[in-house]
This record gives sequence, structure tokens and C-alpha cells, in this order.
Amino acid sequence: MNRPLNILFTASEVVPFAKTGGLADVAGALPKVLAKLGHNVIVVMPRYYSIDKSKLEHIVGPLGVPMGPMGELWAGVYKDTLPGSDVPVYFIDYEKFYGRSGLYADENGFSYPDNDLRFIFLSKAAFQLAKKLAFRPDIIHAHDWHTAAQPALLRTRYAFDEQFEDAASVLTIHNLQHQGHFFKGIMDVMEVGWEHFNPYEFEAMDGVNMLKGGIAHADAVTTVSRKYAHEIQTPEFGFGLDGHIRAHSDKLYGILNGIDYDEWSPAIDPFIKKRYDIDDMSGKALCKRDLQERFGLPVWDDVPLIGFVGRFAEQKGIGLIAGAIEGLMHLNIQIVMLGTGEKWAEGFFSEIARRYPEKFACHVGYSNELAHIIEAGSDLFLMPSLFEPCGLNQIYSLRYGTLPIVRATGGLDDTIHNYDPGTKKGNGFKFYDATTDALYHTVKWATDICRYEPEAFRLMQKQAMEARFDWEKSAEAYEDLYYHSLYAKRVSNYK
Repeated sequence: MNRPLNILFTASEVVPFAKTGGLADVAGALPKVLAKLGHNVIVVMPRYYSIDKSKLEHIVGPLGVPMGPMGELWAGVYKDTLPGSDVPVYFIDYEKFYGRSGLYADENGFSYPDNDLRFIFLSKAAFQLAKKLAFRPDIIHAHDWHTAAQPALLRTRYAFDEQFEDAASVLTIHNLQHQGHFFKGIMDVMEVGWEHFNPYEFEAMDGVNMLKGGIAHADAVTTVSRKYAHEIQTPEFGFGLDGHIRAHSDKLYGILNGIDYDEWSPAIDPFIKKRYDIDDMSGKALCKRDLQERFGLPVWDDVPLIGFVGRFAEQKGIGLIAGAIEGLMHLNIQIVMLGTGEKWAEGFFSEIARRYPEKFACHVGYSNELAHIIEAGSDLFLMPSLFEPCGLNQIYSLRYGTLPIVRATGGLDDTIHNYDPGTKKGNGFKFYDATTDALYHTVKWATDICRYEPEAFRLMQKQAMEARFDWEKSAEAYEDLYYHSLYAKRVSNYK
């Protein structure tokens, strides 16, 4: 039997403390399930100024973080636990880097020019905190470019530190589009050695690519779905790193994210009008009427209602929706959208809502309560992403009997099984080409099944609600990978 592991988990955002995307959901859920499996996990993240330190426990004594030519910088440390668990979360408090309005960018959407320093600081602070706590990690789990320096630090600056010398590193790519491109002088601050500034490690166009270097040095690299692990090795989805990733494909794994069914389940959801489940779905009709009323739409029971919750960003297929919207508005359907993002999209969809008040409604912003209400009240859920590493909303939708309409990419392709009219099997509707025509015709197909083949639609809803994507299964896959990586690292140390 394998022994319990000490796991150092470092992320730039963690639910419920700070979130911009799926990374935060993973960082807030996976450590709790790993702890339930018997492992000793600590989580490290920044103490952004949106996080009230008066509600946190202060860890006595400053934390020194070496930053090369910048010298040693001193940070404070605070502590809390992940909700519903004993897993500690340690917050690195340094006002110069984290005392700002946003996590990565200002209120106008401009990335902070010192993001390289901010997250190299976080990456190193996690090592220094482990030393302060006398925590000897077996696994150092880094996430995206923000902490991608950690695998390289483990092999260089901390390679001969007895506290870390036997540890293995795992790097998870949540979104390859964001890689961390910076001026090459950051190599001095990172302190991994200029010999690693080369085309096979950190160098990219005479600058530093943080994620590229992390991939080169990690003992294992994961993505958040099997399909995405294959896609990022292609020019279409590789964002310039496909060749580099193919060179390291022997250590690349796809592990699908799970979801928290204690939060996302219509049987226990505190936000929805009437709870329901697979054995009694009568409450879903009441949830649909409630959704229509909240968004000012006519209460039409027999009109298919399509929901969208997500960022108004090109990645999410928002351009495809905009291109198809006039055609969609000529169908006998209703659409509800919740999201924020690109300003043109916010204005465009607000105008569509004004022009088609009986068919289209849009709330610019984000509300967790409204997200639950849309999942429960919609008949169908639209996710036409150009690429989608994993996706969570389509999995939430399955649990709520809200059939997803998705483009077959990444985790969307892994989780959604296209409806087969012959066998009546499937849990959603898929299209493959990233075109407005493909989106339009798939929406029409799905809404026609909803209106004219209600028995087939109800059977699909039941198949959707029976599907399970628990974090336990994902955590067990990570656990296996941790042991494999640790064994491979220690074997290589003795060669």
C-alpha cells in the first residue's frame, strides 16, 4: 500500500477566496479530495486585497523570499482552511505585488506590467513557506504559467536542499493560451541559471516563456481533459508551443476535472425555485417559469429556453453567437445570457435584448445565484467554445437535466455524447466546425427535438442526469500520477 504524500499546492487563485476561471475551482476542490484520500496537502496563494485579512489567522514572523538582484523581500503570511475541510490555505501578503484592484489586470483590462515579478515571488514564497513550516513535500503541484517556475526552481535553486531534493513536480495546464511571456532579464530574478535560457527551455523570441520552461522541467504535465492533451500538440490549439509539447508528450496526461455535487445539484440547490431530481423532474418547469420572470421574458412553457453563462470572450465562441443571433431570433426560442467580458459583446447583446424583448435577455455581470437559476430553468445550455480545456458549465448542465449544445473541442467533446436519433442515446448536441452556420443548425436541431420529440428529449435528460464526474475519480487519477512521478524522479536521482 502506498504511503500518504505531502503535497505542496500553489495557485494564483483558489475558490472561494479569489476566482477568474476554472483554475480556481480546481485549486479549491482537488486538495480537499486528496486530503480525504489520506494525503497531507497545503495550499499557497496570494493574499489579494479583495481577501479580508481580518478574517484570517496571522502566522507570526515574516517570510523572507529571495528575488535575485532585488534582494530578499519580506512578506507576511496568513492562514485559513478550504471550506468543509481541514486543508490549510496559506496567503502570501505583500502589498507592493498584491494590493491591487484585480488579480492579473487593472479595471480597464490591462495586465499588470510586473506580473512576472508578482508570480515568481509567489512561486518562491511557497518554497520558503514550506521551509518555515518544516513541511517536506513529496509533490510540488504548480498551475499554469503563474507558478510554472516551480519545476525549474526544484531542479536548480532548491535541487540540493534536503527538504526538497526527493520531491517531484507536476504542472497542470488549465489554458495554454496564456503562457507568461516576459523580458529575458527575469532570468536573474528567477535564479535558475542562464544556461536554461535556450530554445528547449525558457527562451522564446529572445524573451522568457514561463510555461514553456515549466513544461521542460516538470516531472509530469497534465491538462484538464484527455481531448485537450491531444489538441495542444497541434498547431491549431498549441499557440506556438505544439512542437515543444510534442517533445515532452511522454510525460503529458489528460485528467478531466470533476465538479462539486454538494454545490451543483438540483436536489439540494438553495437558489432555485423548486428542487427536483431524476425521479421527479416536475420542479424543473417551475424553475423555467421563475427564470423567465426574473429576466422579464414571457412565460411560455412550450418554447425552448437556452441558457448561456460565461465570459464574453472569443474563446467562448461569443463571436459565433453574435454572427448567428439574427437567424436564431427567427426561431421560436428564448435565450438568456449571463456574463461579462469584451465591451463590444456586452453592448451588442444588450442591444439584442432591447430589440427582441420577448426572445432574448442579457445580464451583464456575474451572479452565482443567477448561474444556478439559469442552469435549473433552461431546457438547453449553449457552449460554442473555439477551444475549451475542460469546461464546467456543461457538466453542471448535465446534472440539472439541461442538455448542452457544444462545439466538439477539449473537455466538451470528452463529456458530451451526441444525440443519436436511431438509438435515442446521447446527453447533448455537438457541432464540429467553428462557423455560425454550424451553430445555427445545431441549435435548430436541438430545439426541434425539445419541441417536437418530447419523449426523446426526456430520455436524454435522464441520461444526462445519470452521468457523474466526481472529483473523487479525478483525485484518484492525480494520486496515481503523483506516485508514478515520485518513483520516476527518485529512480533518475540514483542513475
